[in-house]
Amino acid sequence: MEFITIPIIAVALAMDAFAVAIVSGSTYKKLGIVHALRIAFFFGAFQAFMPLIGSLAGLTIKKYIENYDHWIAFALLVAVGGKMIYESFKIRAEKNNFDPSSIIVLFVLAVATSIDALAVGLTLSLITSRIFTAVTLIGLVTFILSFIGVNIGKKTGHFLESRIQAIGGIILLAIGIKIIFQHIFLKIGA
Repeated sequence: MEFITIPIIAVALAMDAFAVAIVSGSTYKKLGIVHALRIAFFFGAFQAFMPLIGSLAGLTIKKYIENYDHWIAFALLVAVGGKMIYESFKIRAEKNNFDPSSIIVLFVLAVATSIDALAVGLTLSLITSRIFTAVTLIGLVTFILSFIGVNIGKKTGHFLESRIQAIGGIILLAIGIKIIFQHIFLKIGA
C-alpha cells in the first residue's frame, strides 16, 4: 500500500509549491530557465528536508504513540489538508515588487510552502519505514512540478493557483480518511 500512498502524498504536498511557482511565473515574466530551475530546486529541497525532520522526530516518539498512531496520522493529514483547502479560498493581494528570482524571497517561499510537510513527515514515520525514499520522492516530485508551474504561470497566470492548492488539500484529507478506515476495518476483521 505504501507504493501508492507515498507518491500520492508527494503530489499532494507539492501542490503548495506548484501553486506558488505558477504565481511566480505569472507575476514576474522575466523568469528564464535558470530562474525556473532555481525556484524548483529551492522548493524541492525544502519540501524534502521538512518531512525528513518531521519523520525523524516521529521515529523518536513512535514507540510511545503506536497504540493510537493512526489517529495522529489522521489528525495531521486532515489539519494540513483542511488548511490547504481553506487557504485556496483566501484572496491574496499581489505586490508589484514581488521578485521570485531573489534568493531571500525564494528562501521565504520555500519555507512557507514546506511547513506543512513537517507535520506530514511525522505521519510518514508512522506509515512507512522507507523515510529516505519517501522524502526523496517528495523532493523530486516538488522539483518537477515547480519547474512546470513556473512555465505554466508564464502562460496562464493565476487561474490555476487556488484550484491546485485545494486539490492537494483534498488528496491529503482522503489519505487521512483512508488510514482511519483501514485501521477500523483491520481491527474489526482481526
